[in-house]
Amino acid sequence: MSDLNRREKLKLEKFFEMGGGYVLDFSNRTLSDFVFETLNLEFYSDSYADFGDSKANRIRAIWQKESNYKVGKLISEMLDYWKDKKAMSYGEITQPEQNLFDECQKIAQRLLADTVVEEIDVIREVPDDKDFSLLAKTIRESIDKNEPEAALDRLHTYVMKFIRQLCENHNIEIKKDESLNALFGKYVKFVVAKDKIESKMTERILKYSIHVIEAFNDIRNNKSFAHDNPILNYSESVLIFNNVTNSIKFIESVEKTLEQKNKRKETELADWEDLPF
Repeated sequence: MSDLNRREKLKLEKFFEMGGGYVLDFSNRTLSDFVFETLNLEFYSDSYADFGDSKANRIRAIWQKESNYKVGKLISEMLDYWKDKKAMSYGEITQPEQNLFDECQKIAQRLLADTVVEEIDVIREVPDDKDFSLLAKTIRESIDKNEPEAALDRLHTYVMKFIRQLCENHNIEIKKDESLNALFGKYVKFVVAKDKIESKMTERILKYSIHVIEAFNDIRNNKSFAHDNPILNYSESVLIFNNVTNSIKFIESVEKTLEQKNKRKETELADWEDLPF
């Protein structure tokens, strides 16, 4: 559920003219279509009838039941709708209207900032790899739509490509048909053997992550769109996304440390070679 507070709701209700049960100039049909196109939700389902059947009451039910991100997205789209209608009718926006619009926009931005996946920025495009970039883009689009369950199979593919590339970078011997957990196990073994992990606890977490990754294989094969499967529920999909992206973020920090150490060694070697004897 969203965390809209009382003052925020009052501002939104005033701006969207919800006092009499209406919402702007929407009809029942146009508002239903608008909500479906924006959030893929059935506006007139029983889920949103808790406070009554008016358009305004159903919007209030969405505010009550849906996530910050979804509510923020709906508010943002409704604000854009209002602004477009004003422009099309050549209506002048008064200063009080602009002030309230700005306040409502701040509310939408606050809610939209509450992304479901904390470290989604680690899923990034690679300039010289078209396939990898397209994969990252489609994953991020699913998260932007608040649909993590729809991208589990692509997340698995992304992690597979990510780990395989790390192994190749470090000349770790791998086979083409090796599973994701096997590749990750070889990478963990490499960083541990190279003394790149400072604590036993971190080492144990990484080794345990091999088993977590192994379970991800099952999710990909039996709970994702990789095949004709019943899809995993939303909450568990969010949990998996956050676990995987946090692991990638940590691995990137390990890689950065390795890169810095290699640069120091190269600098020391260059300095040694420059000595005048």
